[in-house]
Amino acid sequence: MKEECISEQIKLRGKIYPCTISLTMDLVGGKWKTVILYHLKDGAKRYSELRKEMPAVTEMTLSLQLKQLEKDGLISRKVYGKKPPIRVVYDLTDLGKTFVPILEAITEWGNQIVRQEGEFVD
Repeated sequence: MKEECISEQIKLRGKIYPCTISLTMDLVGGKWKTVILYHLKDGAKRYSELRKEMPAVTEMTLSLQLKQLEKDGLISRKVYGKKPPIRVVYDLTDLGKTFVPILEAITEWGNQIVRQEGEFVD
């Protein structure tokens, strides 16, 4: 029997999941979480840098997704300074870094699809 199917449910941080796929998709699923993780895979970034790299995301959505990723332990948020202007930097945690090989596989898969069926445009 597959490890992810040993029990009927999985519990992580007080949440119950039917399987490990459900758990994984809760942590990284959605339109923007994986994109945020992708942009942090090569190093820490400030909020404004993330906004520039993802112009299609709204400020509210980016803020909410960053908070969720931080809550789930995939990214860290460090605040520098006590008075405005403060500097906030986001980075992958050790848990978040374990997702990098998956990000690279997703990127390569997407690139392959574009090369076969689409085109890169400026």
